[in-house]
Amino acid sequence: MVFSSETFLFLFLPAFLAIYYLTPNRWRSVTILLGSYVFYGWWRIDFLALLFATTLWTYVFGLLVARTEGKQSKMLCIAGTVGCLSVLGFFKYFNFVASTVGSVLGQDPAASTLWHVILPIGVSFYVFESISYLVDVYRRESLPARNFADFASFVSLFPHLVAGPILRFRDLRDQFANRTHSLALFSQGMTIFIIGLAKKVLIADTVAPLADTIFSQAAPTLIESWLGAGAYTIQLYFDFSGYSDMAIGLGLMMGFRLMENFNAPYTSKSITEFWRRWHISLSVWLRDYLYIPLGGNRKGVARTYFNLFIVMVLGGLWHGANWTFVIWGTWHGAILAIERYFAWPKKSATVPWSLLLTLLFIVLGWVMFRAPNVGAAMTMYGGMVGLNGLGVTADVAWQLPREGLVVLAIAIGLTALEPRLKKLAEPELVIEGQGTAALRAQWLPAIAMSCLTVLVLMRLADQAFSPFLYFQF
Repeated sequence: MVFSSETFLFLFLPAFLAIYYLTPNRWRSVTILLGSYVFYGWWRIDFLALLFATTLWTYVFGLLVARTEGKQSKMLCIAGTVGCLSVLGFFKYFNFVASTVGSVLGQDPAASTLWHVILPIGVSFYVFESISYLVDVYRRESLPARNFADFASFVSLFPHLVAGPILRFRDLRDQFANRTHSLALFSQGMTIFIIGLAKKVLIADTVAPLADTIFSQAAPTLIESWLGAGAYTIQLYFDFSGYSDMAIGLGLMMGFRLMENFNAPYTSKSITEFWRRWHISLSVWLRDYLYIPLGGNRKGVARTYFNLFIVMVLGGLWHGANWTFVIWGTWHGAILAIERYFAWPKKSATVPWSLLLTLLFIVLGWVMFRAPNVGAAMTMYGGMVGLNGLGVTADVAWQLPREGLVVLAIAIGLTALEPRLKKLAEPELVIEGQGTAALRAQWLPAIAMSCLTVLVLMRLADQAFSPFLYFQF
């Protein structure tokens, strides 16, 4: 079940919210837990058992870590963490390791069903959240959960369960005990949810055929390659940030305040800044639970650069068991280290050139991220430097939807103006007695959101099912 499906929008969500608000406060964590398990189990009931087992394992070890001290507490934290990582390692990397070993031995692992392990949706996210819980309890930065229902509800909270943001229990612990519910907060959440749904349905899904068409070409030309890379750059951002917006909006409808996950990343002036704005919850997790434990910048210059590099390589590998993700992480890790060495961007650097250079690095990285294998990525790079010709070929031209090209141009404009648009979207204080101006300030956003909702619903009725890109991670 996905947020942009009719089943979720017209069946699950209304039913869940009705039951949730009719439930007494003391039982709402149980309602969240059961509703989230229905949401997750709708896909596959067997992987719901894996989610429950991982949650129970983490909860028990969290209690043990909290009740012990010193070396014993540390060993229990390590044991609990290893158990969580084992789940992630088996389901996410077994196929990769098996196929690599098979290739070395001259076998064809693709021909054997023994190599194929199905990846449970959301496992990367809830395993990271489980690890952060154990580490925070060990560091005494968080108290353990009051009860199993609260912790299980946190892990399975359906708005963020399958594609983030990656949350920390310590940030939501008090909200499970006491959170605010109001019509204003619910309306704000619904607005954010609709904006996220519009990002996904009206932009990401409309631009997707452009990227899919060009990345499937055997020899894309210069214009085709850059068009495909640009389309995927837009598709991925509006798809993933749209999901995050919907998760934040759904959280507000239930009284939860989830962290922001994107902040106009394509307006960054360096890759360092980009990672402060893109998938913020992952960046924070990697910093707090990998970069700092490795020593951060406290063990000398060389070690700092190494830590930056290895964290990004592992961050790339977290996205998927494929050499393309390893190379993508290596690309970003190398640039981060270089920027730190040269203290880039310099104060004297012109903003337009910094923006364009950073965006170039980002787009080149997304080509490797999107490609099914390294060979396909190199083909795209060859096209981007003109090795396969310059113009759009007749075989490709008829496959490019005009609607997608128009939406791509609009989306590029939206990303460039995003910081200004976010300021305009911030609610203004309406003072009693302002008259017509006050009424206009209240009604114009409502009319705009109503029109946007109608467009989204019309588009949903017209298009086929399209899962979110980050479900595969």
